[in-house]
Amino acid sequence: MTAIIELKEIQSSLGQIDMINAMQEGFIQYSNGNTVVPPVGELLFDEPKGEAHIKYGYIKNDDYFVIKIASGFYDNAQYGLQSSQGLMLLFAQKTGVPVAVLLDQGYLTDIRTAAAGALVAKYFAPQQIQAIGIIGTGIQAKLQLLQLQQYNPCKMVWVWGRNRQNCEKFALDLGSEFTVHIANSPAEVAANSNLIVTTTPSESALLKVEDIQAGTHITAVGADMASKQELSSQILKLADIVIVDSIPQSRSRGEVYRAICDGAITESQVLELGAAIQSADLQRHDDRQITVADLTGVAVQDIMIASAVYNQYLKNNQSV
Repeated sequence: MTAIIELKEIQSSLGQIDMINAMQEGFIQYSNGNTVVPPVGELLFDEPKGEAHIKYGYIKNDDYFVIKIASGFYDNAQYGLQSSQGLMLLFAQKTGVPVAVLLDQGYLTDIRTAAAGALVAKYFAPQQIQAIGIIGTGIQAKLQLLQLQQYNPCKMVWVWGRNRQNCEKFALDLGSEFTVHIANSPAEVAANSNLIVTTTPSESALLKVEDIQAGTHITAVGADMASKQELSSQILKLADIVIVDSIPQSRSRGEVYRAICDGAITESQVLELGAAIQSADLQRHDDRQITVADLTGVAVQDIMIASAVYNQYLKNNQSV
């Protein structure tokens, strides 16, 4: 019988899963050629503005395959809804039988994206972090910051968003554990932070090359479509190391795609995350280097998180 797993149970299961290590294993399998991940499908909407992404694939000789639908509708707040929505479908790889429907409302996509950001920072962030800079104020902004605490703990935060009220709410939601400064511009975030995460759907660069100080690591997660861009292409040209989660996807979307189109870099200068985390020679080796990670989201992340949640669901229900 197909399991229907609701959001509340999904959230409960996540506390029992090491998501960062799950993402690491998934990216290694991906870069080592042990996965089947077709190109991303997407639907774009104008009235109201929104998008839906379809990602799917499997790890060879694994138990399951996954089809994920995740959407972002940016006017949802006026209806009291999260902008992120969606679900994941999990099938037995050997028979095609649907084993689970994960009604996660887009939450698993948010979590696996944040876990990937933490994974990148584990290997590429400077050892001494003066402050974490967050561009954007939505759910991904908060999750990225919280996930970073596992391997790169820092309670000093600079945040910028287009709406100051949202910045104030972001700071309030974090509570007294963090010291949050609200910046007047993305440049002010960069001037005070050497670990920066950009989490917006911007279609024009928010950070310029002159904003970035030596030793900064930037993880960009917002530009998951060809039309989006958060970083000036010259930042990628300046960077000592540029990482993507998927080289094939970077040919059609993300910061690397825009930088290559602008002639700032070539694909030969880009490392794939799953390969880089397997070789210390490909990772940061001093705190003066500038590093940029462009994460457009890969189906292998959805495979790993959906499988982990379902397996935890089976364990929890066997013990009842």
